[in-house]
Amino acid sequence: MPAFAARDTNASTFLLAGFPGLEQHYPWLSIPFSCIYAVVLSGNCLVLHVIRTEPTLHQPMFYFLAMLAVTDLCMGLSTVHTVLGVLWGLSREVSLDACIAQTYFIHGLSLTESGVLLAMAFDRFTAICNPLRYASILTNARIINIGLGILVRSFMFIVAPIIRLKFFRYCRSHVLSHSFCLHQDLLRLACSDIRFNSVYALALVICTLLLDSVLILVSYIRILHSVLAIASREERLKSLQTCVSHLCAVLVFYIPVIGLTMVHRFGQHLSPVVHVLMGNVYIIVPPLMNPIIYSVKTQQIRGRIRRWFPKTSLSTRG
Repeated sequence: MPAFAARDTNASTFLLAGFPGLEQHYPWLSIPFSCIYAVVLSGNCLVLHVIRTEPTLHQPMFYFLAMLAVTDLCMGLSTVHTVLGVLWGLSREVSLDACIAQTYFIHGLSLTESGVLLAMAFDRFTAICNPLRYASILTNARIINIGLGILVRSFMFIVAPIIRLKFFRYCRSHVLSHSFCLHQDLLRLACSDIRFNSVYALALVICTLLLDSVLILVSYIRILHSVLAIASREERLKSLQTCVSHLCAVLVFYIPVIGLTMVHRFGQHLSPVVHVLMGNVYIIVPPLMNPIIYSVKTQQIRGRIRRWFPKTSLSTRG
């Protein structure tokens, strides 16, 4: 059946599954989810405010961190209305156009985060392996170009499969698997020819997420090689400590992405609870954990926050 065949008139609205089997607990579930989203929004705004107001943080490492915080903030804003809308009992319905828009932003922001993490790995590689040329390599103009390149790669390359979703025929159940819309979920409900979207999505994952992760791994192999060549143990530890926050952010992002991809590709027989759990981990955990990781592990940000909130209990370990 052609991908651009006329759509069913009933396909204009989808139902968000939410958390199957836990409907009676939604009032209680809404409390931790509301708190999580509050931390996501306030935490990333706090990181951005610290970077903006602290002159000593106006350097490449923190410019990339600001990009990461903006990405996480947008990810929270793009999903909060549907997730809390389901839990608060406001609405489970979402129109096809709204669902496609949310799909576009979720996947675009996911690719953006992967690109920013790769840029941060390049920053650490340059700072440790080529420190004398660090300032000349990562100039403000080059950082801006890197940021623009990440945005173009993330949001332009996914336009083709996202637009096709508008013209698919959805003749199966209109119940989505999560409290938000994902490309894989919409393909599961389509009765049109989805081969282009499936192949394109797989190729895009390989050319972006997989390639980014491989390049990050290569950069850390080079970093480790350079650090081990340093004679002083204290200097080795100091160099590695500058990478701890980034490594944590990489793990927090890629583990849920890999888990959700495996569940969608090979976990059709698994309980719906597993799909729901992995989907929410993929959406919520990176934006939640990144500001916490950088607030605790980055000395400059931690010091600034401690001056604002003297009684904060942030760890003093670097």
